[in-house]
Amino acid sequence: MSDPVLRADGVYYSFGDETVLRGVDLEVQRGETVVLLGANGAGKSVLLSCLAGGRRPSNGTVELRGTPVSERSSSASLLVQDSLCLERLTGRENVAFYDRLDHRFTDRWATYTDRFGLESDLDKPVESYSGGMKRKLELTIALSVDAPVYLLDEPTAALDLTTIKDVHALLDDHRDAASTFVIATHLPTDIDVADRAAVLDDGRIVASGTPESLLASVPPVLESDTDDADVLRDHVLDGRIFQHDEVARGFSPADRDDAPDDAGIRSAEPTYTDMFNYYTRFSGA
Repeated sequence: MSDPVLRADGVYYSFGDETVLRGVDLEVQRGETVVLLGANGAGKSVLLSCLAGGRRPSNGTVELRGTPVSERSSSASLLVQDSLCLERLTGRENVAFYDRLDHRFTDRWATYTDRFGLESDLDKPVESYSGGMKRKLELTIALSVDAPVYLLDEPTAALDLTTIKDVHALLDDHRDAASTFVIATHLPTDIDVADRAAVLDDGRIVASGTPESLLASVPPVLESDTDDADVLRDHVLDGRIFQHDEVARGFSPADRDDAPDDAGIRSAEPTYTDMFNYYTRFSGA
């Protein structure tokens, strides 16, 4: 395997007495898309900022193409949630601002605004945009930069399912062009674009691998209707259940291979949401 384009080695980061990152190791190969999964507060945004060179780790190192990111004048394209657009400017003025700011900015923005259905809104002030529209404009700006690595923080936040699919398709187009991505998200649906997933929990990467391998490592899943959730609780790991869309789910203990005999409890195929819940709630235990 070739040398990684991006490497974090033993990265710690603290705010005063609060340690946010605890010895993070991460390597990203050229052309690879790594999805960094974690619950809110897990340290994903801080890690992306360290990878971009915006924050200096309390300990450990970050290198881009073999050079410390702190020594590079031209590094990754960083999309931080709700912080890229200048709300008093119009969408078009925001694009022009970043075009002047970064010599790597390309005319891809015109294609992306058309693809996201923003073209007719470019002359409106961004403060009048919905949350989804702002996110589309932020993505347009971030992906219009020719960068060795794209670091995207919650790129599908505030977007509907149709637009999420459009974003994923756009990321797939970049992957075909050998672009490199680290995508931080709390949404398991974003794993659809991943070559590899890394799960961050309490400032540590607790699991890493292909989506298929991580999914295969999840214990058997039991589910019931929410009306039977209390019964299900007696049969799952640590008595912990997860409810969604009137269905309760949990993980079968290691000493059980099949569903219990209780009526209403059934085996289920693990999903990426189950994988997310397992590694962020049990830390891979």
